[in-house]
Amino acid sequence: MKISGLFKVSLVASALVLAGCGGDIKVTPTVNDSSVTNSNNTTNNTGGPVVDNGDDGKDQVENPCTARTVAGNEVQGAFEAPHCVYGTDFAGKTLEIEEDITFKALANGGAHVFDGAIQMGKDCNTTLGCTVEKNGPTLNVEAGATLAFKSGEAIIRIGRGAKINAIGTADAPITFTSANVFPAFDIAETGPQFADWGGIIINGFGLTNQCTNAERAANTCNATSEGITSHFGGKNNADSSGNIKFANIWYAGSGPREGGDGDDLNSLTLNAVGSGSTFDYLHIHQGFDDGIEFFGGAANIKHIVVTDTQDDAIDIDAGWQGNAQFIYVQHGTVTTKKDVTYSDEGEQKTIPAGSVGYMGNNGFETDGQKGKGDDYSEVPASNPTIANVTVVTTDGKSIRDNSASQAAKFDDAIEGKYYNALFVKAEGANGTDCLEFKKESAEEKAVAGKLMFNNSVMACVNHFKGGETFASGGSKAEWFANSGSSLILNSAQGVLAANGFATNTASTEVTIQANDLSGLDLSFFDQVDYIGAVSDKDSSSTWYKWVEKSLAAIK
Repeated sequence: MKISGLFKVSLVASALVLAGCGGDIKVTPTVNDSSVTNSNNTTNNTGGPVVDNGDDGKDQVENPCTARTVAGNEVQGAFEAPHCVYGTDFAGKTLEIEEDITFKALANGGAHVFDGAIQMGKDCNTTLGCTVEKNGPTLNVEAGATLAFKSGEAIIRIGRGAKINAIGTADAPITFTSANVFPAFDIAETGPQFADWGGIIINGFGLTNQCTNAERAANTCNATSEGITSHFGGKNNADSSGNIKFANIWYAGSGPREGGDGDDLNSLTLNAVGSGSTFDYLHIHQGFDDGIEFFGGAANIKHIVVTDTQDDAIDIDAGWQGNAQFIYVQHGTVTTKKDVTYSDEGEQKTIPAGSVGYMGNNGFETDGQKGKGDDYSEVPASNPTIANVTVVTTDGKSIRDNSASQAAKFDDAIEGKYYNALFVKAEGANGTDCLEFKKESAEEKAVAGKLMFNNSVMACVNHFKGGETFASGGSKAEWFANSGSSLILNSAQGVLAANGFATNTASTEVTIQANDLSGLDLSFFDQVDYIGAVSDKDSSSTWYKWVEKSLAAIK
């Protein structure tokens, strides 16, 4: 259903001034006048299109905020120039939006600011008699728009059958962020920090081995999402839940909740999202759990930057069968600005304000399966194809989990093919390593040739956690080298260019050639002539500039 009451606004790109602040991103809007605060459906004297009201000589400004119908009544955001503010009567944990809705870019650096969650489409557990609407509503976010959230419980949830259409541009990206970026909403004057809001959860109809074969046959596949309960899964790995392109996702996620250690909110959670969806040109910064986590499905990701995320940059689980190319991951440090309380195996823990800690567990945490055995046989273990990756680790342990910064961890019968990966660990005095096999089931897949690295470089002072030998007796180094296709170095010297992120293509240390990827699916993969995520010879490309801009934003 079409929203009424939408007003034209100038699509001026938000004034994003990216200032150095020790790993934080500061967004400073240019504000003409913020002295007037209005309730819903009122006007303000600046920041929107001027309306001539006739002969009284008092022109007013149209409210540029989005409106929608709730229980038969129109509810519109309050225009507090230059921002639009939406209460829980517009969107919240008790409201599910069942019509298309659009958020436009606001003038003068304005943001759409939310007290509660945006829940698109109805959540449905089909065992309870409800029916999933396969052609549900779409959340449209236009280029240059900023959506900011006030609460750690505030999420964007795209239900099964609903879609997100958030397409920015390189010059006018979309931003999903903390309301504390803006001084008008930063009541405690701490600035933004991880876990300020919940992140984006997208639920699809794809395959996940969290459901049995029988459940899929009976249309009762209702896997439960982590963090905040909603349901996902089905039979269609080609399904579309929409697309996100040229977007920032900053300061999202949360710590463990009642479900235990793993029951967290990620910056972007893709629950059984099909290959009809793509996620391209994203910068994910300072999430409190994972950057992107897959639970099954076959969604593809490309041109992804993940910086200073507490847990894993890319977490793979439950049968993901997608593709990934051009992934840059950088672990770092953070100084907390406020206390952070979370649950750890039922115990409440607090990270005090002023704590200095490392951010980043694994560049990739990879799990093959949730459900095992004959009852789950129709959905095989996760088996992605991943190309052109750079993971820059530290020698620290993450601030919440106290887990080591590593390039990758393999678990639960994971499969997969990696091409042109570059793993970097310049320091290792604290005993951190580059790669870890957590369980023998993953080792068995590696030995069987179902988990492989091709034309890749491990430039790490410490190589394998738990020793150089598989439980079966084979050499991990020989497995990684893959008959000379890949290379293990004992240091990170010379593998990165002077800018610290692009591959040094003139390196004398790297003596192997890149895989041109001509043997892969070229409808997705771009052919390349370099190892790693970014080439130092490619400084004019949109991808190079996206990485450069993302890293400049966090300095």
